Amino acid sequence: MDKILETDPSQLLQRLAPDHIRLYRWGATQTFFTVEEAATALDTTEGAANTAIGALEEFHLVDQAHGSVNLQGLGNYGPSWRVVHPHLAAARMASTESQLRHRLFELNARRDSLDALAAVHVTRPNERAEAAEAVEVIDRLSDVITLIEQASAECEHEMISCQPGGGRPTEELEQAVARDTALLTRGVRMRTLYQHSARRHAPTQAYAERVSLVGAQVRTMTELFGRVIVFDRRIAFVPHHQCRGGAAVVRSPAAIAFLVDAFDRAWDLAVPFGEPEHTPVAVDDLRQSILRLLSKGLKDEVIARRLGISLRTCRKHIADLFQELGADSRFQAGYLAATRGLLGGLGDEA
Repeated sequence: MDKILETDPSQLLQRLAPDHIRLYRWGATQTFFTVEEAATALDTTEGAANTAIGALEEFHLVDQAHGSVNLQGLGNYGPSWRVVHPHLAAARMASTESQLRHRLFELNARRDSLDALAAVHVTRPNERAEAAEAVEVIDRLSDVITLIEQASAECEHEMISCQPGGGRPTEELEQAVARDTALLTRGVRMRTLYQHSARRHAPTQAYAERVSLVGAQVRTMTELFGRVIVFDRRIAFVPHHQCRGGAAVVRSPAAIAFLVDAFDRAWDLAVPFGEPEHTPVAVDDLRQSILRLLSKGLKDEVIARRLGISLRTCRKHIADLFQELGADSRFQAGYLAATRGLLGGLGDEA
């Protein structure tokens, strides 16, 4: 095989040095020459001459004279060399290039074969089962409901859910009452998180009251980390990132452990669900969160969506806060709230 094919790739980037070119010019005037002759003629060491010859050989610019090795026994001259015309050297390098291209073609063909085998490897029964258990994306709401009902029927120990966005739709709550009551009567522990704004939603109040009577725990906080339902810490449902009503069904133990930990942290900061007039803490949290979000420069629409309240309610709270603080602008309200210590400790609640 050509030496270029065996050469360190970094060596291929090297160029001929002036000493190498000087030896080539002198060698072009000789029929044959040895390392000793080159060193003497160029007034250099034999080591330097040998290095220059090696560099020229890498470029196909010198050849070892045919039969010179067999003549070494007749004296201590070593092999004889002769220079090669640059056009011939280029032709030889073209041949090497062809060999390299052929090798690359073979490597690409092998890579294609490995890619095909990788696809086969993934479809092995045990790995296919593991992949299927990780995440399953469901686009249709009806299919999501069916899977939730199935998971609910199979649940034996615990069901937790996080429901941001204020009060839930009445039809959804009606379905949840029957499903959750069945869970609770089987002895399943159930914990549900809502936002404080859900306290003002009559259907959600009625749902919380009914499930609480049979053992459910319901709490609220100002902001939640996201919507999720987890059954027995083995299967979780989170919203589809694009399809409204769709869901991603998560079965990965690591992912579920992360979701449960986030829920538990929020649960510890939440307050028990109750009538709005009996929960001043919830009202204070809501208004303080509005102040915090105002201080960040968020618009009314964004604040309302984050806190699960209507835009009208949000703006009413903002107007009341401006009046209480004596503020004329968002910036001033945020500044006054900060100087009075009304924003401390709220950034970590969810």
